[in-house]
This record gives sequence, C-alpha cells and structure tokens, in this order.
Amino acid sequence: MFSRVSSRCVSQLSKQFQRSLATVSLKENLLWPKYSSEVSTNGELPSVGDYMPDFTGCVATDLSEAEFYTFLNCKKILNIYPSVDTPVGAKSVAEFNEKVAEVSDAAVLCISGDLPFALSRACESYANVTALSSYRNDYPAKIGIKIEDGPLAGLAARALVVLNGNNRVLYSELVPEISQEPDYDAALKVLADSHVFI
Repeated sequence: MFSRVSSRCVSQLSKQFQRSLATVSLKENLLWPKYSSEVSTNGELPSVGDYMPDFTGCVATDLSEAEFYTFLNCKKILNIYPSVDTPVGAKSVAEFNEKVAEVSDAAVLCISGDLPFALSRACESYANVTALSSYRNDYPAKIGIKIEDGPLAGLAARALVVLNGNNRVLYSELVPEISQEPDYDAALKVLADSHVFI
C-alpha cells in the first residue's frame, strides 16, 4: 500500500515547503545564566499589508474562546509575549493598559501561553486590555513566532502587531531581544494615525 518516495522527490518537496525563520536573542541573566545566544522561531511574523491569521481558540480569562469576530469592527493591538510571569511581560500589559485608556476604537489583546487562571490573577486590575491564552491553539506557531530551540522552546517570542478592523497588519515588530520591551510608542502612533478600515 505504501510506495517509496525517492530522495530526489523528498528533496524537491522539502525545498518547496521551506519557510524562512526569524531569530531572536536571549541575553544572559539570572533566569537562564548559561544561555546567551540566538534562538530560532518557526517562521516569520506577518508583515505590514498582510492579513493576520485569526486567533480562534485562544482562551479568555473566563474560559470562553475568542476570535477576531469577538473584536469585530475595531482596530487591534496584539501584544504577544512568552509569559505574564516575567518582568517584561507584566510590564507590557501594564503599559498598554495605561496608554490606551483614552482610545475608544481599539482593543488591546495580550496573548501568551499562560493558563487562563494565571492571566486572570495577573491582569485582573487592568480594565483596558484583554488577556488571552494560546495554550489550546498554539497561535504563536500559526504566526511564525514560536521559539524552536533553547530554554524557552515552545513559547512565543515577544511581538507587537497593530491590525485594522479587517485584520490587515498596520505595524509589525518581532522584538529582537527577548528581555527587551516592544516599541509602545511606534505601535500607538500607527494606531492613532490609522482609520478602522483603511
């Protein structure tokens, strides 16, 4: 029933399906003192002008599933990070909560691999952001930012994406150093300068 596939055919197929991989660096610190190198992600974060894959299956803190339709007709900031239980992850949630308090036509979605219970505990005092867990749907892999090697393998690299109401990418940043904060001001400027559907 099974036929053999020649190595030449396999080579051609693998070339056809190869994706370019991005890299981020890990700076030596107290959490991982022996790791100080670049790590690979499973692909490339969508670029400006691309349409972002839906995050259907991400789980909110009330255990409901979210999708783009949940945030229909508004701009979105996707703040994606490895864990809210890291200093930079927690700070990014707090920063966006403060900075978008006056923005009425956008939703800030903070996405990590943390369980919804941990996100609920960490984000309960933030009214201007929505915390989502990717533990069930592996959203980082869908958008090319799942870390493939090193001590954080399996988690998301830190990224920031601004989308219009049609989920087209207006701003895209894969943070080059995992312990570095994203460029809040650049993302918020794009958000402020754009219309919901343009």
